[in-house]
Formats: sequence, structure tokens, C-alpha cells
Amino acid sequence: MTSTPASPRVLICGSLAYDIIAVYPDRFSRHLLPDQMERLSVSFTVNSMRREWGGCAGNIAYSLKKLGGSPVVMATLGAEDGRPYEVRLATQKIACDGVMLIEGAYTAQATIMTDMDDNQITAFHPGAMAESYRVKVGDVKNIALGLVAPDGREGMLQHARQFHAAKIPFVFDPGQAMTLFSSEELIEMIALADIVALNDYEARLLSERTALSTDKIAQQVCALIITHGAEGSHIITAEGALPIPAVTPDAVVDPTGCGDAYRAGLLYGIAHGWDWRTTGRLAAILGAIKIASPGPQNHAVTRDDVARRYQEAFGETLKF
Repeated sequence: MTSTPASPRVLICGSLAYDIIAVYPDRFSRHLLPDQMERLSVSFTVNSMRREWGGCAGNIAYSLKKLGGSPVVMATLGAEDGRPYEVRLATQKIACDGVMLIEGAYTAQATIMTDMDDNQITAFHPGAMAESYRVKVGDVKNIALGLVAPDGREGMLQHARQFHAAKIPFVFDPGQAMTLFSSEELIEMIALADIVALNDYEARLLSERTALSTDKIAQQVCALIITHGAEGSHIITAEGALPIPAVTPDAVVDPTGCGDAYRAGLLYGIAHGWDWRTTGRLAAILGAIKIASPGPQNHAVTRDDVARRYQEAFGETLKF
């Protein structure tokens, strides 16, 4: 009997957080007056609320593990409340080589409110995440690929530099943490990275903050990946812009964590040496699966289901 080769270990540097997710049964735009934004005072009454496991590192690792990948989480948890998350990762058989408990701190917490149009308002307390610089890429062995996702400011800078110094290819995914950095720091991390991944809003913001056009950013990396929600995504390489169509989900329930699920698909394809077309399509499948479930870590992912959806969406066989 032949054994299945071990999947390349992927070090995911980013946040672990507890997410409080609330649904507002209306549209934010109906209650926000553009000419009164400087004196904003508004309250939204939500009709449902739940507490979920979250944080970019945890969310991405969840989907990557379900695909059969080998994620390793690098993050900080608060010693005051972080041990249940450690148990959660262990239960999911996700490696925690890079997880550190920070004494006297609470785990990062996000309160996310979503309206009827899938617009989101988020309040975030970083807590132990601010100490993420204390965990180091070199402390984790046998890493083939890395990801620098939203995390503590100093941690993101240090991890990007450490990946580059160790000659480990990595994806730079600044996300909502982009505003923490100066233009010079963003330009540095782009130069260090092998791949940059953003949504369309973040891509525009990155261009504004660095004075680099999308084309200029793409020229500095192996691939620039820009997602457009229901409009699909583009993977821009030296060969040009490759459009990746969105996959129709079974239902649209909750967009929280869809970008993280997409990135899990990217990491799986990159780690296994797949071409960009197949990798992007796998990522699109993961995003469609996630949006049909509430919360960022509750969707079911199996290879058989992913392969079936791939065949139905693209008319081709996906071979893991």
C-alpha cells in the first residue's frame, strides 16, 4: 500500500479572534445621513447575534485543513481567555507550533454587524494580537510557504522580513490592517513578498497609499490577486490578467470569512504547484461554500464535494 505524500506545511501568520456576529434586518444607508457624518450618533438594533471562532489565521487554517492541507498557525492568544481556542485548533488537528499565550491580555475580539446588502461595520479590539511580533517565523520548522495576514502592526512587518530572509515564499495579505502602515512600509512589504492578495477596495487603497498603480504592484511580484466579490477575481501575472469567475453558492447567508476561505484555496494550489487557473477556481469554490454558512468556521468542506462543485461550475475534473 502506498502512502499519501504529506502536504507542504504552510505557516499562516495572522490573528486569532473571537467574533461576535450580529445581523441588522435593514440597510445601514437608510439611517446614515451623509451631511451629518461629523456628528454621527446612531444605534442599530440587531435581531440575531452569535459568538464564533474567528481571526484571519484561524479562518484560513480551518478551510485549508479541511482541503487536506497542512496549515500551521502563528498567532498570539490572551492568557485570560485564549485556552479554549487552543483546544479548538487541536480538535481540528491544526498545528499550533507558532501560537503563544500572552499573560495579562485578552484574545482579540471583533464585533461584526452585517446589513441586508451584506455591508459590514466592525469594531475590533486587538488585545494579545498587538504582541504578535513575539512569535517568529524561524521558530517553526519545515515551512514551504507563508502568509502574512492582518495582525499586529509590528508582527506583520517582522514576519514579512523573516519570511524573506529565510527564503520562504509568502503571500502578503494586508486587508483591513493596511491603514496601520506608512507608504514606505507598504512598499517594503510588497517588495519582500512573492504574491499580494487584496479585495478590490483594498487594491485601490493600496495604490493610493503607495502611489503605485495596480500594474506597478503586479510587476514587483509573481502574482497580484484581486477579488471582486460576486463579480469573481483576477490573478495578474507576467502573462497578463487571468479572470476567475465567481461560483454560484447554494445560498447567500453570511459573507464573514469568505475572503479567508478563498485564500485557503489559493494557499492549497500554490503549495502544491498548481497553475493559476486551477488555483483561482479552487479558491472561488471555497468562497462559494463559505458564504452559504453562518460564521467563518462552520462550513463543511470535503474533497469530494469540492471536486463535484468544480466539475459542475467549470466542466472539468479537479484532481487533488
